[in-house]
Amino acid sequence: MSRQGTQTAEPIQTSRSRTWGRSLLDVARRKPLGTAGAIVTLLLIFAAVSAPLIAPFDPYEFNLTDQGLPLRQQAPNGEFLFGTDALGRDVLSRIIYGARVSLMVGFLSVALGTTVGTAIGLASGFWGGKVDQVLQRIVDTFMAFPGIVLALAVIAVLGQSLMNIILVIAIVIAPGTSRVIRGAVLAIKENIYVEAARSIGASDLRISIRHVLPNVFAPVIIIATVWVGNAIVIEAALSFLGLGTPPPTPTWGGMLAGEGQRNLENAPWLAIFPGLAISIVVLSFNMLGDALRDVLDPRLRSR
Repeated sequence: MSRQGTQTAEPIQTSRSRTWGRSLLDVARRKPLGTAGAIVTLLLIFAAVSAPLIAPFDPYEFNLTDQGLPLRQQAPNGEFLFGTDALGRDVLSRIIYGARVSLMVGFLSVALGTTVGTAIGLASGFWGGKVDQVLQRIVDTFMAFPGIVLALAVIAVLGQSLMNIILVIAIVIAPGTSRVIRGAVLAIKENIYVEAARSIGASDLRISIRHVLPNVFAPVIIIATVWVGNAIVIEAALSFLGLGTPPPTPTWGGMLAGEGQRNLENAPWLAIFPGLAISIVVLSFNMLGDALRDVLDPRLRSR
């Protein structure tokens, strides 16, 4: 019986693997831009995790000449593919290590912001009434400020550190996320399975967690994917304004604001390569988010 069961289970697992494989290939064929975005995202994650292995130099090391002088602002060449900065540090290595900061800020801030926003939107949309009124007025207050202005205000109060930047970006993300989730919850809670769960005595808390929350995961995933790119831009903007991660930690925005801004005419590669890194990564996350929206939204799956 056991042997027969094992033999039966293996074809089922193989069939499921083939089905998943065909589905991924079908999505890749229908959404080539989303696939390209996913590939770039995976390469970015690999570069950030493997930075000590793939970076050609130490990002903090001052590369010196034979006479002991720093190799200041060396143009891109065979040894330094992206050139060096004013202190003789390799730009490529600093960009690779800067991906760690960008990913950490992007993923952690989006995870925190979407979690808080989802909780607010779920409570506001499901319970309604005074709960909805109070929560939405708080959300309106935060949304009244432009994101970068709100970020600057909070950083000025909390101080300059990596964790404060993550918290600031999460505060920027949460209000908009709550609005989207609230709209989805208002539609989902009218479905018949919610009424059926209520008729058999299920509590509102159980219904909201077991029946409503799983059905808003699709918009949450889409919002999170798109906001990762926006979070990286906000972090770069704060670093450009001198309110980001303190030096000497390599960040893309910090590289643009420091040597890149001061030496734009004499050494343009100091601004070009960090700027390209930000642009490519943000574009990749946006393309991935658009593809996920088309795949996860039932109204767009046939396209």
